[in-house]
Amino acid sequence: MWGAGNMHASFKTIGLVGRSQQAGLAAILAELADLLVGRGLTVMLEDRLEELLPGHAYCGANRDEIGQEADLVIVVGGDGSLLSAARTLAKYNTPVLGVNRGRLGFLADINPDEISKQVNAVLDGDYDEDSRFLLDASVCRNGKTVGRADALNDVVVNSGTSAQMIEYELYINDTFVYRQRADGLIISTPTGSTAYSLSGGGPIMHPSLDAVVLVPMFPHALSSRPIVVDGNSQIRIDILERNRIHPPVTCDGQVNMTVRPGDSVLISKKPHRLTLLHPVGHNFYASCRDKLSWSHALVD
Repeated sequence: MWGAGNMHASFKTIGLVGRSQQAGLAAILAELADLLVGRGLTVMLEDRLEELLPGHAYCGANRDEIGQEADLVIVVGGDGSLLSAARTLAKYNTPVLGVNRGRLGFLADINPDEISKQVNAVLDGDYDEDSRFLLDASVCRNGKTVGRADALNDVVVNSGTSAQMIEYELYINDTFVYRQRADGLIISTPTGSTAYSLSGGGPIMHPSLDAVVLVPMFPHALSSRPIVVDGNSQIRIDILERNRIHPPVTCDGQVNMTVRPGDSVLISKKPHRLTLLHPVGHNFYASCRDKLSWSHALVD
């Protein structure tokens, strides 16, 4: 869902979040904080970042508190930082703006050199708005949920460091699809289709699509190919009892759960969506050209 936004009247409290160990983060945070205070806005600084701005006078808070109180959250870092923040912030319906540290991302698309121009434009209400859905993943054992996590990019069931394949059955909306032996299965949103799913041979999906792609990882059957299904599908992966390993389930490459033989992994769309803000003129295909090294149009 793409569109121009004009919510700036409600931008009064701005949250700043990121990962404190990233190089160059302090200078970007300081510039952003000065810009926001200069506009008379209230700044909430994620508690893990406070050490980067010693002596600051901003309100320190955790991500949940920022999600509850802020009208806009600016995530400083790469796409990984935004993925991590998005999983917390989506449930609060707080719009998110990504500032990268010098490398254009699919999600964090404001360059540090353009903070003054582009962040001020967004605060003035001059931005494009983009809505993304997340996935909810749970591990079911003997009829009980023993683990749950969410993902903006992908949920991956894989054999971990083991050289063994895993054997599983796939069901979509309780309909049997196939039994398969493979290194694993990637379940990706359109947002994640340019990430791990792509390296597994999955298709690139425009972020506006309401669809999920299932990409087998090195399947035993060469005829096995990615499947694109409706975004509202209920996906179930049964890990067969005959497996000898305990495969990990990874969400966005950052959250891990472990499944045992006989467990099921249930995946469905979360009810909360992430609202991403972009500078006006943000172009998904331009991001593809830059990040995926697609050739640019020839100029005479």
